[in-house]
Amino acid sequence: MSAGHGHGHGHGVSASSDRRYLTAALVLIVVFMSGEVVIGLMADSLALLTDAAHMMTDAFAIALALIAMRIAARPPRGGYTYGLRRTEILSAQLNGLTLILLAAWFVYEGVHRLIEPPDVDGRLVFFTSLAGVAVNVVATWLISKANRRSLNVEGAFQHILNDLYAFISTAVAGLVVWVTGFTRADAIASLVVAGLMVYAGWGLLRDAGRVLMEAAPAGVDPGELGRQLAERPCVQEVHDLHVWEVSSGYPALSAHVLVDPAGDCHGVRRDLQELLRDAYGITHTTLEVDHVDDGFHCEDPHGPRHTSDVETHEHSPRTRCGH
Repeated sequence: MSAGHGHGHGHGVSASSDRRYLTAALVLIVVFMSGEVVIGLMADSLALLTDAAHMMTDAFAIALALIAMRIAARPPRGGYTYGLRRTEILSAQLNGLTLILLAAWFVYEGVHRLIEPPDVDGRLVFFTSLAGVAVNVVATWLISKANRRSLNVEGAFQHILNDLYAFISTAVAGLVVWVTGFTRADAIASLVVAGLMVYAGWGLLRDAGRVLMEAAPAGVDPGELGRQLAERPCVQEVHDLHVWEVSSGYPALSAHVLVDPAGDCHGVRRDLQELLRDAYGITHTTLEVDHVDDGFHCEDPHGPRHTSDVETHEHSPRTRCGH
């Protein structure tokens, strides 16, 4: 019998670099947001105040991401055998939820202003929005240089990216109000931004939810993966196959593998680990490998039994080892 583990984590961008990029974006956003609130009140523009509120959530999202990164970096201890990596996933979920809740408020206010449009200083809105576009382009660029495979960083990035769209919409609305006097354009812009926020928020909730529910990583078909494992030399059957993500970009897998009586359990394990690493990028694996005649059979396996030719719930021994 052989039980093996493979480990390999990390990404191309260091955590310290990620923190620097996010911190720089945070400072830029807080400074601009403070001025935008004042100008939004002066211009009586819901679109500008919407943008400012969105920037406030941007600042919150980035600050939360920075805190989550520090917590997630702590080594495993006590009962937390994986450490606190999923703090980043909780951060991503919270970012998604704030986007959706804020969008609901913007929709309410936008509809109210469509019915009773206030006087809006279109020129002030237009030039402030252009400045906001410039600020958000820089902030988006900074965060895009961090590791976006992390849902935590991606949550902050989506906040900033949506804010960029918001400023573009608000600039267009300000120009329309300035040139034509059509003040409802301001409210329409806020509704467009709200729609974009819902879309981004739902995506974050969905992806973070998959990690929390321990679904297979996106792009990985457990059935196909199981068949590939079962088709390797000496392997007769694979069952109790579980593949999940501990955190974004940190896939893990465990399985029970039965090999031919003459097969080398350690050799099979190394072969399967190499396949998982090269074909799927899964380097954290726990494989229990037994000879088919050793009596180590699960009476009630979790999920289907995989063989080379068919996926079945009946044990079907085969001899393909070549020994």
